[in-house]
Amino acid sequence: MSTRQHWEHVYQTRATDAVGWYQAEARMSRALIEVVAPDRDAVIVDIGGGASVLADELLAAGYRNLTVVDLSGAALAKARERIGARASEVEWQEADVLEYPFPEASLDVWHDRAVFHFLTDPDQRARYASKMRRALRSGGLVVIGTFAPDGPETCSGLPVERHSPDTLQDVFGPECVLVQSQREVHVTPGATEQPFNWCVFRKSA
Repeated sequence: MSTRQHWEHVYQTRATDAVGWYQAEARMSRALIEVVAPDRDAVIVDIGGGASVLADELLAAGYRNLTVVDLSGAALAKARERIGARASEVEWQEADVLEYPFPEASLDVWHDRAVFHFLTDPDQRARYASKMRRALRSGGLVVIGTFAPDGPETCSGLPVERHSPDTLQDVFGPECVLVQSQREVHVTPGATEQPFNWCVFRKSA
């Protein structure tokens, strides 16, 4: 089964609020984005946003330039259905982040909650970082949440690569400057605690 087929199966067979990464509110993501990009015209991409409620919350907060990229068409369909009429205000892209042709220097914010840690191959991580750096404008920001070093070793039946701010810095390179980091413990619908590290990086001029 390919990675795309895996995630299609997950979203076609499981309720949105039953998956381990479900959040009723995207509090950390939204809070960090509102701090680093207060301008409501900021161009923001949510990598692997799927059926997350972050797009809903950013729309409600007044953001106007949102794109969600996800491998699963089923996940994106669930998000569009939930949002309703305002879904047309978001650009939805069913695509692999490693393959999607992001325009150069087009983004103000690159957001990723729980995609990067599924990239267990160093070459995949390097490709991801290259895509991200190319897509961000000078001064653009990365808001990223990954499993912490003491977090789970697998998720949704797949292995993960856990990260600290230092390991993320190593992958992203000197062009990305760490602005802040903090820890969050996500509690799954099954009441399992999952430690996350959240980091904000700024692309240097």
